[in-house]
Amino acid sequence: MKKLKAVFKIIRPLNILITFLSVIVAGIIAQGKNYVPQILLLVAIAESLTFSAGNIINDIFDIETDKLNRPERVLPKGEINKQTAFIVYILFVLLSGFISFYVNTAVFKIIIGTNIILFLYSFVLKRTILLSNVIVASVVGSAFILGASAVDNIKAGYIPFLFALLINFGREIVKDMQDIKGDTAQGMKSFPSVFGFKSSKLVILLSSFLLIIFTFYPYVFNLYGLTYFLFILIIVDPFLIFIIYKLFKNDSVENLKKISLYLKLNMVFGLVAIYFG
Repeated sequence: MKKLKAVFKIIRPLNILITFLSVIVAGIIAQGKNYVPQILLLVAIAESLTFSAGNIINDIFDIETDKLNRPERVLPKGEINKQTAFIVYILFVLLSGFISFYVNTAVFKIIIGTNIILFLYSFVLKRTILLSNVIVASVVGSAFILGASAVDNIKAGYIPFLFALLINFGREIVKDMQDIKGDTAQGMKSFPSVFGFKSSKLVILLSSFLLIIFTFYPYVFNLYGLTYFLFILIIVDPFLIFIIYKLFKNDSVENLKKISLYLKLNMVFGLVAIYFG
């Protein structure tokens, strides 16, 4: 029972729920109909398994740095061992590939490609400054491309993809700021560890500014309706401005954890805006 609980924790349930909903929302938008066909549900499950696998392999490679950065995680705490985690990782990769194979060729290629990228990220690419942040943000955003591909209308996934990319790019920088102690101790270079917190905050500010500008694009060009615009104007953009304010106010790990959570929550608000828009 304890091992099952540990496996549940290592896959990051909230992240997986957001991934699942991202695929569903993208598919609904792309097909222009407010229902979830079986094929879209299968794709959402495959993507959730892929992201779960990505979280697991990342924790396996990060076990030493997590002893300093995130000692509450299941591997540093010894709730499960690396061998068990790796078996679950392989199982999830195989399941995601098996499910996507029976959907269509485009979805299968995206799922396999995402699994490969997530492994390479954990193995070597996460040591590349900024590129690693762009990779993770792009992979998160690709859930929208996948959902749109499932219903054969990939273009409909472009706008939510860019929204997810920009908000998650900032969040990845915040997470690097949060992990700077362990990363430095292990000799891993990230943007905050090389250029400092001040420069990191400016990068996050710039990406957030671009995101705010971009949120107006779908309404101005009549791609999304008034409900989307009101949701963006009243909730998403003001909340993002508040998050940036909190970022510049406090450098503590506790505050950075809250900011990371706020950005994740704001992505959910953005999904809701896009869905009703």
